[in-house]
Amino acid sequence: MTRKYTIRSKEEKLAIVKEVLAGRSASAWEPEIPHQRVSEWVKKYQTEGEAGLEPKKKPGNPLARYERRKELTYTEQLQYQIELLKRELAVKEAEVARLKQRNARKEGDARRK
Repeated sequence: MTRKYTIRSKEEKLAIVKEVLAGRSASAWEPEIPHQRVSEWVKKYQTEGEAGLEPKKKPGNPLARYERRKELTYTEQLQYQIELLKRELAVKEAEVARLKQRNARKEGDARRK
């Protein structure tokens, strides 16, 4: 079964949250909106205010916009190379962090012996 994702506006979420805070049940929107989601919005509103209800933009793949095109301008080629290098750097930094953690564990084991 595929899920249908609906991005709701800040205003729509705010209206629902205000109704729940006024006494309407969080499960009153079933099956349109799961009550867990409504409860989530209420908690975010209580902790972060209206800013917590802003729709979050998901990052996606930054390389996709360049990989789909047949020809890139010189500037786009450079931007594509920058994105590739950023990705490679992130992989290398993660590897370094993993190796540091492994070495720290080995040193700790060596001190215990």
